[in-house]
Amino acid sequence: MSLTDLGAWALRQLDPETAHRLAIRALQMTPLPAPGADDPILKTVIAGLEMSNPVGLAAGLDKNGEALEGLSRLGFGAVECGSVTPRAQPGNPKPRLFRLAEDRAVINRMGFNNEGLKPFGARLARRPTRIPIGANLGANKETEDKAADYVIGLQKLAGLADYFTVNISSPNTPGLRALQGREALDDLLSRIHEARPADGAPVFLKIAPDLIGEEIGMIVEASIAHRIDALIVSNTTLERPASLRSGFAGEAGGLSGAPLKPFAQKALEAAAAAAGGHLPLIAVGGIASGADAYARIRAGASAVQVYSALIYEGPGMVGRIKRDLAARLRADGFANVAEATASGR
Repeated sequence: MSLTDLGAWALRQLDPETAHRLAIRALQMTPLPAPGADDPILKTVIAGLEMSNPVGLAAGLDKNGEALEGLSRLGFGAVECGSVTPRAQPGNPKPRLFRLAEDRAVINRMGFNNEGLKPFGARLARRPTRIPIGANLGANKETEDKAADYVIGLQKLAGLADYFTVNISSPNTPGLRALQGREALDDLLSRIHEARPADGAPVFLKIAPDLIGEEIGMIVEASIAHRIDALIVSNTTLERPASLRSGFAGEAGGLSGAPLKPFAQKALEAAAAAAGGHLPLIAVGGIASGADAYARIRAGASAVQVYSALIYEGPGMVGRIKRDLAARLRADGFANVAEATASGR
């Protein structure tokens, strides 16, 4: 077991939110070595972003952009920080983060707790340049015009991130998922398009897994019409599979980790069918192995993101996924990730 994986084990013995805070602190303070070069077969390009591998970190771990240097040294192809809202907010009352260890899962109802755009932007200005760093944008709980908060985020952080993600799929901010309806979505995306950064940084849209195929098809159609650069599929789910064994299964909030896999896979397949290769897709939800990542790529994803599985598998999981993914690509005769992605269409 590596030192980083041993540290992850030790953190699992603590209260989840305390462990989260300590993990960020450790990533800030520990002088990690730079990662080795990635296998060339893993090189990936999405919306002009060059990634040495297709395994990214999903938003949620580093909400305030505090540990970007450490995170950039764990072997990811890209790191997404946030969600950040224009104004600082404390989030929902504690406890609000639960480990479902028996299910290799997490339930959270954090509620976009973060320090706001000003300190977030100051940290992004000093971000490492070895990999792309994305900023995940949210809306304040009390804001009535949620779309306006996303515009503010884009404007205030322009030039400070390599890409932006418009997160309209968190289940923990009242009214947020209503932005996935067509009328509200068209309004949001048209305003986002007008506010795009002058430097051409790509803008992605993150959606929920709890949508039916027709709804996902509509979102894909709207995203293409408004020139969104990629769709991230998907966020946490409100579903509670009957297979859950943990005593925390009844807690309110979004479920992530292994039980999210079938919901996220189904949403990805619907998005891929609707997009027909015209909108890049990034898969998230229940990915913990090279086999998981490869299945999403063969289903139409150009890249994947991980988060909850790191809690149980440790940071060494990133290297294991990459090695297995490279082996699977070669075994099936693909020269790169893009070929494997296209094969699923």
